[in-house]
Formats: sequence, structure tokens, C-alpha cells
Amino acid sequence: MENIRNFCIIAHIDHGKSTLADRLLETTRTVSERKLQAQTLDNMDIERERGITIKSHAIQMDYMHEGEKYVLNLIDTPGHVDFSYEVSRSIAACEGALLLVDASQGIQAQTISNLYLAIENDLEIIPVINKIDMDGAMIEEVADQIIDLIGCDMEDIIQASGKTGIGVPDIFDAIIHRVPAPKGNVDAPLEALIFDSIFNAYRGVIAYFRILNGKIEKNSKVKFVNTGKEYEANEVGILRLDLEPRAEVCAGDVGYIITGIKESKEIKVGDTITTVDNPCKTAIQGFEDVKPMVFAGIYPMDTEDYEALRDSLEKLQLNDASLVYEPETSLALGFGFRCGFLGLLHLEIIQERLEREFDMSVITTVPNVSYYAYTTKGVELLVNNPSDLPETSMLNYVEEPYISAQIISKPEYVGSIMNLCIERRGTLKNQVYLTQSRVELTFDLPLAEIVFDFYDKLKSISRGYASFDYQMTDYRRSDLIKLDILLNGEKVDALSALIHRSKASTFGRKLCVKLKELLPRQQFVIAIQAAIGAKVIARETIRALRKDVTAKCYGGDITRKRKLLEKQKAGKKKMRQIGTVQVPQKAFLAVLKLND
Repeated sequence: MENIRNFCIIAHIDHGKSTLADRLLETTRTVSERKLQAQTLDNMDIERERGITIKSHAIQMDYMHEGEKYVLNLIDTPGHVDFSYEVSRSIAACEGALLLVDASQGIQAQTISNLYLAIENDLEIIPVINKIDMDGAMIEEVADQIIDLIGCDMEDIIQASGKTGIGVPDIFDAIIHRVPAPKGNVDAPLEALIFDSIFNAYRGVIAYFRILNGKIEKNSKVKFVNTGKEYEANEVGILRLDLEPRAEVCAGDVGYIITGIKESKEIKVGDTITTVDNPCKTAIQGFEDVKPMVFAGIYPMDTEDYEALRDSLEKLQLNDASLVYEPETSLALGFGFRCGFLGLLHLEIIQERLEREFDMSVITTVPNVSYYAYTTKGVELLVNNPSDLPETSMLNYVEEPYISAQIISKPEYVGSIMNLCIERRGTLKNQVYLTQSRVELTFDLPLAEIVFDFYDKLKSISRGYASFDYQMTDYRRSDLIKLDILLNGEKVDALSALIHRSKASTFGRKLCVKLKELLPRQQFVIAIQAAIGAKVIARETIRALRKDVTAKCYGGDITRKRKLLEKQKAGKKKMRQIGTVQVPQKAFLAVLKLND
């Protein structure tokens, strides 16, 4: 155990984590040159295309230092704010962290957020300035920012380049000398923390664990403490680029276990593995259950695919423990699932993975957040869907979730950022100049206001310089109302929204105009209305497609034409009574882009 080091890399999105991980793998020859490619650890197509890490990846490297062999377990982490849950799990399995900062961009919001997570878990922090070979590198300035942030000395900061490999030997030296070896007792009862799991179509669920005490042997009987289920360890081993079986994995190490579990419900990230013969006294205090921030309905295009969608979501949940879902029905869309996500990017990724990996064509409803509604009788209700809101006569008040947002930007964009946040019902709590060219703003904002396009707007008004991070704080009382969309008098529950009273009229008007553009014309008139309760606040009308029924009348009395027109009018009236309007998928997505 003296020669084991467990560490992760934490940074803001696009600061070069995956590239540095590639250099570490190349230096230790963990991956052959033939298999090495850009973003080696990012094994999903979406990760490569978007250039982001979505899922944390663990890999073991062997490194010779001063004639001794060291085992280094690297757990790569995502950088986007939506995947901070993945970061927290990786941090729980480590003793040290490389804090990576881009020399051309400096410290950004997500860097600070991940750093605090690491400090809370008592990790040894090794600061690294990356991309020092770039033309716009501000090495001195960024070094000062790091010193102000974590209070280290100038000589503690490593200057490196993931692209060219500069500074990589210094990083290895720092990991070996500064990151503490894991503590634990090989002879104690087995205590292993599950920090991740994946689903394999042939072998079932593969759980990744970090052993705190004891050892796990092949074919031994193991027990998952929280679920209480017992299994046989068919295979245990360590994580290289591929899984590498071993006879046993001991305390301090990171590995995997295959027990032939086929049901995703039987395994839970954060659970403790112990042996049946000599169990540990208590479970490891690991992760709290993930709290989804954004909710949306996911429905199959074809109602016959409902069971297939359920299986797909179950398998996805194994790969992504932060996805939660439950069945629900909609009048407009039939049977589907109410899913909880960590943010809008997370929703987009899940939708894309369903289409790519499981060939599922789905309709996603308008995303919203969860609220607490209090009735006149004092009953508290959790509202994940606008249609769950009680009637106005029964409703006393509604509480909505608030967040504390940290925005780091250049001083010249502060005015525009403040305007954006105040428009979104935000209140400024704090303003700190980190350096002469970087200012940190802290705002209290309603979560519902940042769900749609806040991040995009922030990036565009700051020309890409502002970085954003947030944490949930509490629920606060708000003047919220339910806005319904009616098509020919029929409510479309999938387009309903809970919205602040001051914004309801504008939002309703915009939505009606947008739907008028998107809904195809029919043989009958379609009335699009936005309503609050029984009061209609906006209306648009799609005119009927008109067939020229008088074309065949080429003479004779005018009454012949009039008779045909009256017959057409009666037919249109009947059609309007029985005709239904299909809402296309792009209409649901258009709601997100209303402010563009």
C-alpha cells in the first residue's frame, strides 16, 4: 500500500484534463502507441464530438520512480457544471487531486467549485498550470490567482503542457511525494465503496470500487450492504484501458467486480461491498442521493415502444447514476417517463444517447424544475409537473428553488451580466475582485430562470469570457401561476408551464406566435390560446387551408356557387369539432428558444 497513489484531475471545462491524461498514459506506457488517440479515456462518440468529458473514467498506471515501482490510480473527471455529481464520486475515491488551470484563461467558476469539493474531502491539492506553450499564456498572472486561492507557494505550482508533455515528469514526482498513500488494513473485514458502474450486454453490471479495508478475492461470497443482496464474485480485477482480471484486489486499490447482476435496481452507487463470512460493522458514509435540478417528460414516438424505452432508461441509469425517472402519462403524448436531470446539457446528452445507443426516437417535453405547493388546508405537495399543481381555489402559495450562482468574468462585462441576472429575478449578494482583470459576482437566482438559455446568454454577452457555477440553496415563496396552452379549446398538458406572474403575458404571447409558425395548417381553423385558469391572455389563429370548390362552376346562377360554399362551410365546422391537432416535436423544443 505504501506504493499506491489514488488521484483525480479537477478543472473547468476545456482546460485540458483529457489531453493531460493522454500524456500520463503515454509516459507510463499504460496504453500502446497503436491504441493511443486524442481523449483516450473518453470512449463515447458524443464526448469526442463535443470535446467534453461526460463520465468519469478510472485507469491504473505503473510508474518507476528511483528504482521503485508505484501503482497510480487516475480517475478522470468531467468539467461541466451539470456533471459535478460525477466529480464528487471520483473525489470520494481519492487522496489527492491535480488542480488544472488553463494558462490562457485563468481560474474559472467550476475550478473553484471542484476545488472546494476536494478540500472538503481532505485531498492533497497539486496546482498545475496547463497550456503554457500557448501564445496567450499568462503564467505569472494565473500563478498569482492560484496562490491567492489556495495559499500555496510559487514553487509548489507545476507548469505543464498536456499537448507537448512539458512538466509531466514533475507532475509524477509531485504525485509520488505529495499525495499520501492510502490508509487501510488488509486483514480487517472487507469495506469497499462503489463509486461507479457500467452495463455490459453479455456480462451484466460491472461495479467499480475503491477498497478502504480488507481484500476481495475471486469466487468469494460478497454482500452489498444497502440492498442486502448476496452474490458470488465471478471476476475481480483492476482497471487498465480494458478490464484486467486478478485473483484478488487489496486495501487501498481501485478495481472492478462482476457478479452477474442483470437488474440495475440491485446495485447502487455509494453502496458498500463486504464479505458474507466476515462482514464489516457499518456501511461507509459515502454519497448522498443525487438531487435532480431539471425535470422533463420523455415519451416514445410510437406508444408500442414504451417497454423498450423503460429498458433503455434502466441501462442508461447504470452508466449514469444521476439520471432518475418514474412513469407518467400525458393526454397529448400517452405513456412515458418523468425524468430528472442535473441540467440542460445532461438532458441533451441523455436524449442523444437514447437515440444513438438504443435507437429510441423520443419526444421530450418542456423542461421545468420542482416546486412545493401548499394548499389552503396546509398540505405540502411536491410539484414536478405543472399539471400536478392544485386548482387556484385550493392553492395557498408556491415555493420555488433558489440557487447561489458564482460568475467570474472580466470587469468590462459586469454591467451586462448584472442586467441579465436582474432580468432573471436575481439579487446581487457579493462582488469581489480576485485580480485586476477578474471579478467574481455572487447572485441569488431562481433555478427556473437559469434552466433554459441563461448559460448561452451569459457566454454571448461576455464574449465567452464569463464562467458560471451554482449550488442549490433553499426554497422561497414566489408569485407563480400555471400557464396553459389550448389548441381549439383542448389543453396541451405537455406545453403547460409554471411561470412568475410578471412574465406570464409576455411568455404566453411569444409562445402563441411561435406555435403559429410551427403548427402545420389544416383544413380547419386552429385557435391557439394561452390561458391562466379561465382567463385567456393571448391568442393566435391559424387560417384553414382553402380548396376552391367553385372552380367547376363556369357560368349559371350565383346561387350554385353560394350553395357549394355553404356546403364547404358546414363541412369545415364539422371537421373543426372532430379534427385533432398533432403537435410536432420541434414545437416542444421551440419553447426553449423563445428568447432568441
